[in-house]
Amino acid sequence: MSKIEISSSNVYADLGDSQADEMLVKARLAFKIGEIIKQRHLTQVEAADLLGLTQPKLSGLLRGQFRGVSETKMLECLNRLGRDVQIVIRKRSRSQVDGHTSVVFA
Repeated sequence: MSKIEISSSNVYADLGDSQADEMLVKARLAFKIGEIIKQRHLTQVEAADLLGLTQPKLSGLLRGQFRGVSETKMLECLNRLGRDVQIVIRKRSRSQVDGHTSVVFA
């Protein structure tokens, strides 16, 4: 019989990645970038030019290979795609020992 584990809702944490929160943030940002590119019917070449990336770098980012792309660059990409980005800093919840970073799309 196989063992079933309950997910933490962060696959990177479940896999033991030491940068799990950062990777989840990047994954959500990359997903949104890809979603907007698709909605605007841009080719990867057109999108890469607009975003200031090479087409291979954009292709990798859209396939989840974003370790070499900073969160700042990804936020800049969203700006170039016509999205406003707002960063909100608040006190952590009482149940958390450390603060937490998350991405919320409006």
